Amino acid sequence: MRVGSFVLAAQFPGQGQGEALHRAVRSAEVAEEAGLDTVWLAEHHFVPYGTCPSATTLAALLLGRTRRIRIGTAVSVLPTTHPVALGEQAALLHLTSGGRFTLGVGRGGPWVDLEVFGTGLEAYEKAFPESLDLLVRWLREPSVAAAGDRFRFREVPVVPSPSESLTETAGPEVVVACTSPSSVRLAAERGLPMLLGMHVGDEEKAEMVTLWRQYARAAGRPADEIRGAAHVSAGICQIADRRTDAVETLMKAMPGWLRQGLEAHVTVDGRERSMRDPVAYTELLCGLHPVGTARLCADRLAATSERTGISRFALLVEGSGDLAATEENVRRLGTEVLTQLR
Repeated sequence: MRVGSFVLAAQFPGQGQGEALHRAVRSAEVAEEAGLDTVWLAEHHFVPYGTCPSATTLAALLLGRTRRIRIGTAVSVLPTTHPVALGEQAALLHLTSGGRFTLGVGRGGPWVDLEVFGTGLEAYEKAFPESLDLLVRWLREPSVAAAGDRFRFREVPVVPSPSESLTETAGPEVVVACTSPSSVRLAAERGLPMLLGMHVGDEEKAEMVTLWRQYARAAGRPADEIRGAAHVSAGICQIADRRTDAVETLMKAMPGWLRQGLEAHVTVDGRERSMRDPVAYTELLCGLHPVGTARLCADRLAATSERTGISRFALLVEGSGDLAATEENVRRLGTEVLTQLR
């Protein structure tokens, strides 16, 4: 089992954006000190829900500041960028970090981002499979040409080529955020592990893992690849000496952040959208994930792994909104929870 932190660089009410980013960087540095396996970085545009607009840029900074821990994106939003541009960045980080970078990608949402970056709604609604295939080819082949509906260009060499890596893997790992059967199938047919959201519980995640295996077998993926797929479960973690204290910490801070962060999303085409109730959502997360004593957190992670077959976790650790409390939370996750799991 591999446990990492999930960093949104969340801007809580009354905080500046620089404060949110500073907390994100510090929590990642502490994660390495505490013995965590990975830091997963979120990417958002134009909203205080998360103040990091480029997960790969922040990953580059953190890879330079650390020596052991893996850094992953959760996720880089593929419809708002050219897959070759993202592939070049991923290859560069893979090669210069000694193979410590993981590229997580997802569809994002029908947000105004698509208008600002000029990619359009079609990039979100229809072109994600083509973009994903082009991205994966860029990370696996020495030269690439494209003749699809969205991307067309002559054959060009891949520079820098991940195949020249001195690590055991030929290129950076690619993980796909999955929220529906169609996205599960998309990932499975390509043999790519899934990143599953924090809003769903063990039963639904177990069903998605089972579905992934079925699709992967039907697509003829190798049996050892299917058995060894290391899916990632996103969640939240808050550690305290009493569970009531951990829950209280999150209930005081998270609803305000969720309210201002989720309300800031604007759809590109004016479609109506429903927003989760921030208080009810916080209560749901506290019930689904490791929130409580270190013993409870370790037991819950072990139980989720056993029920779902998922071996990796990306845990939101900044739910208090406070720098000192976040650092303490990360340290306790490493020194009190991981030691019990291992």
